[in-house]
Amino acid sequence: MSDQQTAADVLVDRLIEWGVDTIFGLPGDGINGLMDALRKRHDELQYIHVRHEEVAAMAAVGYAKFTGKLGVCFSTSGPGAVHLMNGMLDAKVEQAPILAITGMTYHDLIGTAYLQDINTDYWMNDVALYNQRIMGPQHVHNVVDFACRTALSERGPAHISFPIDYQAAPADSGNRFQRNVPGHTSTSYQPPIRVPQRDLLRRAAELFEGKQRIAILAGAGARGAGPELEQVADKLGAPIIKAQLGKDCVPDDSPYTTGPIALVGSRPSEEALEQADALLIVGSSMPYTEYYPSPGQVVCVQIDDKPERIGLRHPVDIGLCGDAKATLAELLAFLPRNSDRSFLEQAQQGMRDWWDLMRERGTRTDKPMKPQVPAWYLNDVLADDAIVCGDSGTVTTWVARQIKLRAQQRFSFSGTNCSMAAGLPYAIGAQAAYPGRQVVVFTGDGSLTMQLGDFLTCVQHRLPVKVVVLANNSLGLIKWEQMVFLGNPEYGVDMAPLDFVKFAEACGARGMCIEDPARCPDQLREAMSWDGPVIIECVVDQHEPPMPAKVKKDQVKKLYSAMKSGTPNRSRIAMQMVKDMLDESSFDASPGHVVPEPVGRAARKVAGRIVHRLDKE
Repeated sequence: MSDQQTAADVLVDRLIEWGVDTIFGLPGDGINGLMDALRKRHDELQYIHVRHEEVAAMAAVGYAKFTGKLGVCFSTSGPGAVHLMNGMLDAKVEQAPILAITGMTYHDLIGTAYLQDINTDYWMNDVALYNQRIMGPQHVHNVVDFACRTALSERGPAHISFPIDYQAAPADSGNRFQRNVPGHTSTSYQPPIRVPQRDLLRRAAELFEGKQRIAILAGAGARGAGPELEQVADKLGAPIIKAQLGKDCVPDDSPYTTGPIALVGSRPSEEALEQADALLIVGSSMPYTEYYPSPGQVVCVQIDDKPERIGLRHPVDIGLCGDAKATLAELLAFLPRNSDRSFLEQAQQGMRDWWDLMRERGTRTDKPMKPQVPAWYLNDVLADDAIVCGDSGTVTTWVARQIKLRAQQRFSFSGTNCSMAAGLPYAIGAQAAYPGRQVVVFTGDGSLTMQLGDFLTCVQHRLPVKVVVLANNSLGLIKWEQMVFLGNPEYGVDMAPLDFVKFAEACGARGMCIEDPARCPDQLREAMSWDGPVIIECVVDQHEPPMPAKVKKDQVKKLYSAMKSGTPNRSRIAMQMVKDMLDESSFDASPGHVVPEPVGRAARKVAGRIVHRLDKE
């Protein structure tokens, strides 16, 4: 074995100079030169060995989202590179800076139908913001520096293909063109913090003069700007409505926030946007345009550091291209103070009613256990600086509504890409970055079983991730979308059950099964106290609907059509919805408030007995 430095050594050394301290990947013969370079630097660069390349890329996304630093992953050539691509797409859509390094066949056999001979760099064109093939040892520094700088500057994925033979080639081999001067590139980098011109800030502030019903919509771009958001909200008398990717931009117990919006949203958030006469959008391009104020209803100012996103979802009167935190701090001095606090106070009363309803749903004692129950009780066992990783599905609704984030807690999920099975990889990335912090996955059995093998990654690397999985043997969100959005009977969404506790134990970890809502708080607390990775299986009612904050007539009509057309268990589903409405008839924030309380009180016992009988049948 030679001690001579290779081109792969040069690449790894350069990553370390860029501040990279963790890399996620899966070995293969197409990337073995890089593997040897990682072996030599194992004391400087933490290598997390995953079971699937998609998890490597998703873990890099999670790492990037929670640290703000560059996430790095790698795979072998051909099929390994293909597996990376969903994580690359996630990074692009979710705006996470990552670098993916993939192997490639021998440089002089490319295009000859050799083993795993695929033009990986061509493949990656649609998902990578920077995409290049290394053309020799003298090319490495130039490509790595530009790739890292692009990923960080544009907040997205960069990709490098590295032919096998070049990886192991001596670092000083190959021809260097005279203009490729050694040392002409560097790792110097400063994140850009843009602030709009003061005259533009002044003009934007003037739009709020005389407006009394001002709403703020904040998204992922507002993360880290919490204090400034609250100061602006106070000055404008404006509730802060949070797109789900901005869930942690201000804590859920802030007196200014009305929580989530859209399909997983709260009633006060929806009402604030319906009634607003002015709108300030901060770092959000929330895609559910039907929830925005009607065009022409409001004057609108939007803050975003990507100018192409201004006006993307809603007409904008003035766009402020700049960093959210810095721009809000500058804008604050020009904003008029709204002395009419009635709009904010109405939203605050609405949130008190909403949290009463969430508590009611989260403390239900029905069996099977309601999915809201473990989400609600999780609040009591989360550390003050916990990191929560969500997933796509009905679990998104329960996280959005039931989990009440505190000031130092953090949250993210695949919110725009909406990829299933992102929760566990995100958590692997987060726990690798913050070994001393509590990291929790809140996921469903449909998502978790897609990448369940990588629970072993947590075991192997002693990552004490706690996985809370709602087990209902169904792809719940698809089931309800089929019925409520299309009016079709549910089809093809059932799944074979899995004993997650036995699986965890087979991996050498621990598991807990929670079925009784009365025991849920104590069991959650016990399982969260265990050392090492844990799977907490919560067996929940698969017929519990993710009710919208406001039920639309069209949704009711389509659900009726789906039931009439032969949806399985339609009697049980219908009676469950009736029972839920009756149970909540005394809560102003519930769709069930239209039922007079005396009627609800008399009927709910009957509905409960019918549901129990249908369960037995």
